[in-house]
Amino acid sequence: MKRECFHPVCNGFTLLELLVATAIFAVLSALAYGGLQSVLTAREDTERQAARLAELQTFITMFERDLEQSVVRPVRDEYGNVLPTFRADRESGGLEFTRSGWANPAEQARSSLQRVAYGLNEDGIARFSWRVLDRAQDSEAQATYFLPGVKAWQVRFLDRQRNWSESWPPQQSGADVSWNSSSLPVVAELTLELTDWGRIQRLVRLPGSGI
Repeated sequence: MKRECFHPVCNGFTLLELLVATAIFAVLSALAYGGLQSVLTAREDTERQAARLAELQTFITMFERDLEQSVVRPVRDEYGNVLPTFRADRESGGLEFTRSGWANPAEQARSSLQRVAYGLNEDGIARFSWRVLDRAQDSEAQATYFLPGVKAWQVRFLDRQRNWSESWPPQQSGADVSWNSSSLPVVAELTLELTDWGRIQRLVRLPGSGI
């Protein structure tokens, strides 16, 4: 007598069962792909934010290092005009000063002081530096660019009378050029407006501030 077999292996699958299995597999595949895509997107966003943070930290470190090593040393521009030790223009947002600590690993015949300047343009914040303090007409500045995506930047300065000014030398004291340490601000306040992170502020204490 022939025995009947009711196992799917014996009888096979119906079309409806195949459709249901296919649908379940498609749903599980979609869920798995969506989860993988979320993980990849989160990873890309994390890497992008980490790279942006590194850009910000690089600029802040350079800016603070320059300011913290600023010294009293007026210079002459390419036309022979005397420039103050430290100067900042409120209208253009430009900042220029003399700093010490310019590394000289090759032991070249040059000063350890360096004239540097900062300004904002379409490429980000530009740092300019000169190989000589007192420039000739053929002296060219070397430019380095930091932190693209800056909407605006502002630097203001605290003097020894605890007054804030957006220009230096302060307008009330005139453009007096002096070798006295009073020609340096006490504190500089940097404000950045980033397109992605909004407003960031930083205070930098300058040498000889006494605070």
